[in-house]
Amino acid sequence: ESRWPFLFGAIIVPSLIQVLILPFLPESPRYLLLEKHDTSKAEKAFQTFLGKDDVSHEVEEVLAESRVQRNTKLVSILQLLRTRAVRWQVITVVVTMGCYQLCGLNAV
Repeated sequence: ESRWPFLFGAIIVPSLIQVLILPFLPESPRYLLLEKHDTSKAEKAFQTFLGKDDVSHEVEEVLAESRVQRNTKLVSILQLLRTRAVRWQVITVVVTMGCYQLCGLNAV
């Protein structure tokens, strides 16, 4: 019992390692392209990750996916329950997750 504080303190070592290594890790190409709008850095990141010089196809793919996501309509839970095609799937998932929460497996 006297060693519990050391067990809780052991998480400091991996945390410090992560903090020290973080500045040397490359940024996500998707983040650079869509959030920061920096195409040149995104291309460099893609080249680093994929190991090839021509990454224009990947850049266009990410931009196309972004356009599709912007045009996607979000629906509320009430709209999902009103839609006959997905109503039973939503109810099944909600009941299953509710039972999972109440059965005590999370505590184990």
